[in-house]
Amino acid sequence: MGVRAFLFSGTALAGALVLAGCSGAIAPAQSAMVAEDTARAVQTAEAAPVRTVKITSVRTSDYTAGTLTVSGTLTPAPAAGSRVALQRWDAVKGWQEIGHATPSGANVTVSSNQPGSIRTYRLAIGPQAPYAAAASAPYGYSHYKWRGIFAKPLLASGGKGHPAFNVVAPAESPRRAEAELLADKGGVVWGDVNSAGCSWVKNWLGNITDGTVRVSLLNGAALIGSIEQTQETETWFNRQIPGVNRLRLQVTDLKSGYGPQVAVDSMLLCTN
Repeated sequence: MGVRAFLFSGTALAGALVLAGCSGAIAPAQSAMVAEDTARAVQTAEAAPVRTVKITSVRTSDYTAGTLTVSGTLTPAPAAGSRVALQRWDAVKGWQEIGHATPSGANVTVSSNQPGSIRTYRLAIGPQAPYAAAASAPYGYSHYKWRGIFAKPLLASGGKGHPAFNVVAPAESPRRAEAELLADKGGVVWGDVNSAGCSWVKNWLGNITDGTVRVSLLNGAALIGSIEQTQETETWFNRQIPGVNRLRLQVTDLKSGYGPQVAVDSMLLCTN
């Protein structure tokens, strides 16, 4: 073999070796390096400090103001003065902060006034070296708040003897809780309200007619309860109403000179 042939043969062999190295096969030395790098990454991840956040209780602490109170723990405890957020899930905007507080050691309690709702909440804290940001598991809760019974419009009203179910205008009754019920002598007046999502109703009643009336609460045709009220008296008429979606408030004249006339101030305990 001549010198030219030998050089050509050596060049071809080197090229073949280079091509082999560019293929998908990993040389043993390279494989060992990859394994070592992977192991190092796992060890680093395992060694990184982790903070856990846990909700320990969710409750409605004030049903009139609608105060939602959420308590939780953070382990390990964050630095003094840290900000812990109470967040609520929104299907469009994602997690939205509705309140925040500073923890005492590992414990934190956050309160926020909110409308009645059935929503999902969590506690969250931002990054704080050497810990990354952390959040609790989502916590679903039914939050009840008292609202005016007429916050949603009357579904229907009626009766006999020129019935009038007069809801006080929003400008005069921003709580949407007040109305006056009237009818002729011997008459009946009623109004249906949307009570879906509500568990209680409380009614203050003022009988300003000259006789005795019967005030009733009904679920459709089913009687929930009733009371008799003599002339020029005030009283409370409260009932639990789970599963009642259409609540009827009704006044019936039992004995009067000119017909029933009753003022009401009514509230519903609802999640809406």
